[in-house]
Amino acid sequence: MYRQRGRAAPKGRVQGCGCVMSSTVLLLLAYLAYLALGTGVFWTLEGRAAQDSSRSFQRDKWALLENFTCLDRPALDSLIRDIIQAYKNGASLLSNTTSMGRWEFVGSFFFSVSTVTTIGYGNLSPNTMAARLFCIFFALVGIPLNLVVLNRLGHLMQQGVDRCASRLGVTWQDPGKAQWLAGSGALLSGLLLFLLLPPLLFSHMEGWSYMEGFYFSFITLSTVGFGDYVIGMNPSQRYPLWYKNMVSLWILFGMAWQALIIKLILSQLEMPGRVCSCYHRSSEEDYKSQSWRQGPDREPVSPSPQQGGCPEGPMEIIWHLEPSVQVAGGGKDS
Repeated sequence: MYRQRGRAAPKGRVQGCGCVMSSTVLLLLAYLAYLALGTGVFWTLEGRAAQDSSRSFQRDKWALLENFTCLDRPALDSLIRDIIQAYKNGASLLSNTTSMGRWEFVGSFFFSVSTVTTIGYGNLSPNTMAARLFCIFFALVGIPLNLVVLNRLGHLMQQGVDRCASRLGVTWQDPGKAQWLAGSGALLSGLLLFLLLPPLLFSHMEGWSYMEGFYFSFITLSTVGFGDYVIGMNPSQRYPLWYKNMVSLWILFGMAWQALIIKLILSQLEMPGRVCSCYHRSSEEDYKSQSWRQGPDREPVSPSPQQGGCPEGPMEIIWHLEPSVQVAGGGKDS
């Protein structure tokens, strides 16, 4: 005989929501600790080098003033500021070349790509007020559009990975191993195409070492964009027209691949129920009381698993069956 009784949300749900809050606090603490680690390491490695570089520059400046008495310190400082501003505007004073073509068609296209992808190398910026205002509206529309394009490309890449995994799963009769192998193949092929091979091109075109090219590749695809290494900045080098255009396409597809890898990693780290669940069963009795529910036709049905998240309201009334009747498994009314 089925007996219905109203019951509030079990205590385990409150415990589950508390578990989510605790895990969030731990995640924030780990995040702050990681930032503190980076702060300490960079401070230790770069702090002394920056001080030495500043002292060396001051020594050279004072030596120049001593050797050329016709120069005074304010005039030299003004000349240095003009050189820095000219460099930012795309001019070069190291040779007879007065412009590096930054605001020509190819250079403007590369600047547009670095804007919508939020890389922002910092080596080039608009100087006229009209260009600055246009850059604001261009970025407002271009950044969301870029995210949509990256999401679509990443989705297509993931579909390819899923197809490979399904075919391998049918062949090997092991879906788990097939999924792992397909994901590993996507990771290794992307590493080869977007991180390991491009430094060879940059080494040839820019005169960088392989490690400098690899550093530029990762900093660019991760959209960090420090600006210490930027392509097309050597005034003595004549770059072909296809160079910056190909690098722009490399940035687009490389960011999509990196987004796919991040998504695959997060899907493994955030498996439903891996950490805790809002429907935490605190005791065996509570588990038994939620084993079966009564459907619309008063027949016992098994509960469908929640897809994550806490219940919408603080109290949820669920009609349960008595444990003694659940074990009997009868379906008749009395």
